[in-house]
Amino acid sequence: MTLPCFPAALPASFIAPLPETLRAAGLALATFFALALQVPAASAQPVDKPAARQATKPSSKPSAKPAERRKATATRADDAPDVVTYGRRDDVMAFADELAQRHGLDAAWVRQQLAQARYLPSVARLIMPPPAGTAKNWAAYRARFVEPTRINAGLRFWQQHEAALARAEAEYGVPAQIVVGIIGVETLYGRMTGNFRVLDALATLAFDFPTGRKDRTPFFRGELEELLRWCAGGTGCDPQSVRGSYAGAVGLPQFMPGSINRHAVDFDGDGRIDLQGSAVDAIGSVAHYLANHGWQRGMPTHYEVAVPADTTQRATLLAPDITPSFTPAQMADLGALLGEDAQRHDGPLALVELQNGEAAPSYVAGTANFYAVTRYNWSSYYALAVIDLGAAVNAARLAQR
Repeated sequence: MTLPCFPAALPASFIAPLPETLRAAGLALATFFALALQVPAASAQPVDKPAARQATKPSSKPSAKPAERRKATATRADDAPDVVTYGRRDDVMAFADELAQRHGLDAAWVRQQLAQARYLPSVARLIMPPPAGTAKNWAAYRARFVEPTRINAGLRFWQQHEAALARAEAEYGVPAQIVVGIIGVETLYGRMTGNFRVLDALATLAFDFPTGRKDRTPFFRGELEELLRWCAGGTGCDPQSVRGSYAGAVGLPQFMPGSINRHAVDFDGDGRIDLQGSAVDAIGSVAHYLANHGWQRGMPTHYEVAVPADTTQRATLLAPDITPSFTPAQMADLGALLGEDAQRHDGPLALVELQNGEAAPSYVAGTANFYAVTRYNWSSYYALAVIDLGAAVNAARLAQR
């Protein structure tokens, strides 16, 4: 959602700046495979997942010091990771007071929540990028999502929630198959939403972000703040019990807390937003997220394209990366061959390259709607996997008629 390659949405290794859904890193199974392949991908939303992996919480041995001594040092400054809780960190308690003042929250309540947050070594480990030298491979990445288990699960999900998907498309203009594709890639339709305590995951990354990669401390401090704002807003959310991915992405769509606050909707009309327990809320929230990030009703996501043989022309077309920057005529002038539909496209296009290991790359001409999907998770591999999975589920649905 809000992932840069967070978000939503999760989520996928980090690519700065992060999107709102990371899907999060997010993101659940998408980031797990992306890490293995060194493919940028996590939800809402969030670098995501392996969402279903449980963090191993460190144990703490009782101190032999007198209780009075422990109390006297309870909030001492500590630059090293706190292997118990963050309650004794002066910097964390100062953050709590600043957060409470900014948003008019009860400072004692904020302190109490953050004092119970635990450092999770597994989160610090999982957030690290994959080893250098592993080639990206679109064909292998796609095969992990566009496969029978996900297609069949997506078909059942579509059949069960057909009315909500149709209503979301009518209200926000986002086709049902795109929503189905995102939820399928993110969490396999709710099967893999993550079992990390989000408070612990976000505190770990907010106060002890590991060295060895670009520092995302400000992003995760912002998401920790958003988590506490969300739970303090009368939503019934308990910061101590919210579960999600190791990057802090939540629910079926793997929304980061900031994406929940900005883009989640009560689509089932029960008076509360529940992205973990309500598939209908998840459907409406994904569609709303994409609409808020530039989705245009009725526009295709991409077209087939043959790239120019001239390496200079190709480099010119690839320079803007996934940002649509060329009219169809400009692409043609630079040697790209587009079909008739693409030539008539009203708007800019991007030449998107997807590497296939040692084989030749794949290419598509991405539209503004392709770019909108990458705002959920800042990865062209992720976006095309979502699009292809949704199309495969739709094809299976039509074949049953």
